[in-house]
Amino acid sequence: MCGRLNVIDDPGVRELCEGLQIQLFPNRQIFSRFIRATNELSIVRQKDGIRRMDNAIWWLLLEPADTGFKPSKYTSFNTRYDKLNFKGSAGYQAYRHSRCVIPAKGFGETEFVNNKPLHYHDLIAKDGAILLGGLCREWVNKTTGETALSCSVITLPPHPKLMHIHTKASPLLLPIDLTLVNRWLDESITDTDEFTPLLQPHIPYDLTAQQIDKPSTYQPVSDPTSIKHD
Repeated sequence: MCGRLNVIDDPGVRELCEGLQIQLFPNRQIFSRFIRATNELSIVRQKDGIRRMDNAIWWLLLEPADTGFKPSKYTSFNTRYDKLNFKGSAGYQAYRHSRCVIPAKGFGETEFVNNKPLHYHDLIAKDGAILLGGLCREWVNKTTGETALSCSVITLPPHPKLMHIHTKASPLLLPIDLTLVNRWLDESITDTDEFTPLLQPHIPYDLTAQQIDKPSTYQPVSDPTSIKHD
């Protein structure tokens, strides 16, 4: 699944953020048409009982650098659903103690064949915005004392409606249901059994898919298509 997100300053994205009842914005929210893995993006999490929006590095595993942190050599912008309950995996503890959500307008998928890109697609919410389920981790540089926040998007098996776009995985798209989101963000919930039904491919809202020339220029190369919610 995707290594890029579309988080434009869109009324639907702002409305979704307002609906998440965020109490604290320590940093300015990041808006960009093209956020790629290792960039910073804005996530919503709960810490010490407070719902907050923070900016995090989109790469769950970090390592100390001369100043602060840098992305680890181990790829971790996505966390696979089947690793969440595997003790010792990068996402095991985060799934139990620091789940987050990522409000966005859409996401991008690249299909590879023999490690070469075959085609690129952008998918956006037809109305409003999307909500991705993710994980986050806090880091402290023991030498400098600097701190960092990192995150990943949880990925699921491929969705049948998206197989013509991406055949290997699909993102965890959470329904925009405040009760469910409250439970997902609740740091006191460490028994994750109740979230197991979410780890099946599901499209909770209508999407528009557009094939593009490449992510950096995102010029359409075909007519957009509609993907209906499940």
